[in-house]
Amino acid sequence: MAEIRNYTMNFGPQHPAAHGVLRLVLELDGEVVKRADPHIGLLHRATEKLAENKTFLQSVPYMDRLDYVSMMVNEHAYVMAIEKLLQIEVPIRAQYIRVMFDEITRILNHLLWIGAHALDVGAMTMFLYAFREREDLMDCYEAVSGARMHAAYYRPGGVYRDLPDTMPQYQSSKIHSEKQTQIRNINREGSLLDFIEDFTERFPTYVDEYETLLTDNRIWKQRLVDVGVVSPERAKALGFTGPMLRGSGVEWDLRKKQPYEVYDKLDFDIPVGVNGDCYDRYLVRMEEFRQSNRIIKQCVDWLRQNPGPVITDNHKVAPPSRLSMKQNMEEMIHHFKLFSEGMHVPPGEAYVGVEHPKGEFGIYLISNGANKPYRLKIRAPGFAHLAALDEMSRGHMIADVVAIIGTQDIVFGEIDR
Repeated sequence: MAEIRNYTMNFGPQHPAAHGVLRLVLELDGEVVKRADPHIGLLHRATEKLAENKTFLQSVPYMDRLDYVSMMVNEHAYVMAIEKLLQIEVPIRAQYIRVMFDEITRILNHLLWIGAHALDVGAMTMFLYAFREREDLMDCYEAVSGARMHAAYYRPGGVYRDLPDTMPQYQSSKIHSEKQTQIRNINREGSLLDFIEDFTERFPTYVDEYETLLTDNRIWKQRLVDVGVVSPERAKALGFTGPMLRGSGVEWDLRKKQPYEVYDKLDFDIPVGVNGDCYDRYLVRMEEFRQSNRIIKQCVDWLRQNPGPVITDNHKVAPPSRLSMKQNMEEMIHHFKLFSEGMHVPPGEAYVGVEHPKGEFGIYLISNGANKPYRLKIRAPGFAHLAALDEMSRGHMIADVVAIIGTQDIVFGEIDR
């Protein structure tokens, strides 16, 4: 019989389980991985360099396109870095809106993660369930910004506009009769806040459904338990953040340890794993669904009772209202200057890190007093996680590499930048 010898295999960049454009070169001994070499750069779009040639405001939509599953959280870090240099106060209502949408984004991110991860491992139904819920949350994005994914809703000094009083409604068609459409529109009769509140009441039941399908499922456990184990010490040494770090048993969450916006006023817990394997990271993210839901509920209650401005009244940073802009020459000039030349940010440097669904997403911004960033450096959480792929997959089978990529929850927009 022929002897099995080591050989090298390309995993991706077209592989459906590569989560984007990862080219993974695997050195194999039979089916056991001896070495994994991730090749990145196939999605490089020079975001950091492009930002140097755009005004501060024009770079906000670039942030959405980095991790295109956690759009508004990326914007959040960027606008907070600008606000830190400008030293401006953000209205409290805008802070609550931002936190609410950060948590909606966390749920959106984890829904795609659980759908794709389960699909990689062989469970089809999860993907369909997760996208059913994503549809509702995408409608919240659309109601508030007009876009379903790349919202560009956060602005330096607050948010683009207040929450709308109406929700987009389904129209009857050949497929859906008038009566069916009325049933589909039941939870869309009120404002956006009513719709979000309705979602928070339904969502825990959905998470229970996901857990019924997966948590004690013996195939799921066989594929995830004791796969990709990372000790707490190694997790810290490798630069892990977010669920990857908490799955290894390290209780670190920027929302609690370095609170920003109104997180210190909200009540929520940090889920932590025990074994540091794929299964623990799965359980951590499942609990994050519930905790994010708790935070959204608290934000909805507060926003109902506290109207107010949602963006700073400093017209060197934020545009005046459309009405006053059309009636007052001074406001007209502010509007014109802001959108043609942009704001001038005082010289200095700032770093802001936020608790992104995947880990710590940081923006390091240097200004030289001009209307464009002098330098912009993005700290993407997925980059450090992908760097550990070799260490996590050594000694495992090819099929386990798929589970490890899934548990890392990587998106290449932010890794390649």
